[in-house]
Order: sequence, then C-alpha cells, then structure tokens
Amino acid sequence: MAVLTVRNVPDEVHRALRVRAALRGRSTEAEVRAILEETVLPEGRVGLGSLLTAVGRRAGLTEKESAGFAQRDPTPGRPVDLE
Repeated sequence: MAVLTVRNVPDEVHRALRVRAALRGRSTEAEVRAILEETVLPEGRVGLGSLLTAVGRRAGLTEKESAGFAQRDPTPGRPVDLE
C-alpha cells in the first residue's frame, strides 16, 4: 500500500475533514482514504471482464465460443524486441 502526504491543506479544509470524519465515526485519515476511493473508483465503473463479456454477447458468441477465452496459454511470455 502506498503512502501519500498532502501538504499545505488550509485550516478550514482540515477542520471540515475532521468534522466529516467524526460524523461518520472515522479518523480523519480514514475519511480522506474513503473520499479518495469514492472519487477515483466510482461504483458505476465497469470491470474489464464484464466489458469483454458484454462485447462477446453483442457479437453473438455462443457459450462454447466464449469459454475458449477462459483457457490460458501456459507458454511463458517473451520480452518484446523493440529493435
């Protein structure tokens, strides 16, 4: 887990964070984490797997055809040659 330091937070903002955290029964630090998470990871976000499933359905893939995507190739990856 990463550590984040935020400097020069105005006193008014810090007080508002402390009050908001207290109203929710959290520490100020936990409240800041919750605010950040809610902001950058909204609930309506679609995961890649769900998105690919939806694309497959729209393309008319059968269950048998889409099951092939779940099979992984056991061959190790090779580095990309950029030269």
